[in-house]
Amino acid sequence: MFTAVIGIDTNVERAATQARTVARIPDADKSVTAILLHDFSENPKGGTVEQVKSVRRARDILEEAGIEVQLEGTSGDASEAIIRAAEEHDADRIVLAGRKRSPVGKALLGSVTQAVILNTERPVLVCSTDDEAAE
Repeated sequence: MFTAVIGIDTNVERAATQARTVARIPDADKSVTAILLHDFSENPKGGTVEQVKSVRRARDILEEAGIEVQLEGTSGDASEAIIRAAEEHDADRIVLAGRKRSPVGKALLGSVTQAVILNTERPVLVCSTDDEAAE
């Protein structure tokens, strides 16, 4: 069995790209469990992970491919939540979608992807987010 923790933000196209990438793993329908993790930085209205459109889109793609899916929602620092989930599930891989950012944007705003890569011993797969790659 192969477990992938997939950090899903609110961008539907990035989530779809991540899901399609996991669905392309050989024999994914027989061997992969996908943990879709959405971290709410703020959640004053008490929303659930099932209400997040990007999570629903990724779930639909994965389930259509016959992949077992589990949904998880957390609050707080996204990179810490992703790493914690990967540890809790003993994930074989963390799957993230990078964003194109300028060097100044990376320095000022930080990067969840960068923080996860630097703070985990687990393999991290960063999916392309180009419009052409999303479809």
